[in-house]
Amino acid sequence: MFLKRTCDIAGVILAFMIFALPMAVVALAVRVTSQGPALYWSQRVGRGNRLFSMPKFRTMRTDAPVVATHLLGDAARHLTPVGSFLRKTSLDELPQLWCILTGDMSFVGPRPALFNQDDLIAARTAHNVHTLVPGLTGWAQVNGRDELAIPDKVVLDVEYLQRQSFLFDLRILGLTAIKVVRAAGVHH
Repeated sequence: MFLKRTCDIAGVILAFMIFALPMAVVALAVRVTSQGPALYWSQRVGRGNRLFSMPKFRTMRTDAPVVATHLLGDAARHLTPVGSFLRKTSLDELPQLWCILTGDMSFVGPRPALFNQDDLIAARTAHNVHTLVPGLTGWAQVNGRDELAIPDKVVLDVEYLQRQSFLFDLRILGLTAIKVVRAAGVHH
């Protein structure tokens, strides 16, 4: 746990140095192309099912319903002009570096559920996945991302719980980089 937290802090410092300018450009692009703030703060479920606020660059219009994207009938109509690009490149996720710095998240772990994803929260709790710190990326992310049904996602989260190690995290980070470059598993 200490090694993982130390790596998270070092990684965040490095990431902020690399991505500070791109983050400023993305924030400006969001503000210029749509009404509302650059950041969207959503209530997410963290370790021990504790709620925390997680920032993302806003990819949806301010009047979009607060539900998981896969539950929207036509998610594309809710996107901002730059929303699709930000999602495909995963640039919308960069503000979550803040949550890694504060300890609410880690670089690798199960993706944090929305506060109203009761089925996902209950399934994770039943399998002790809720004992993990959620991650910017995770085993389920690199094995399907938006394409996974909740039961499949939980199976992969349980596998991560059982297999977690420094080397497994490095493997997931490497696979994440490949998936981001290919925009694999992103539908909108």
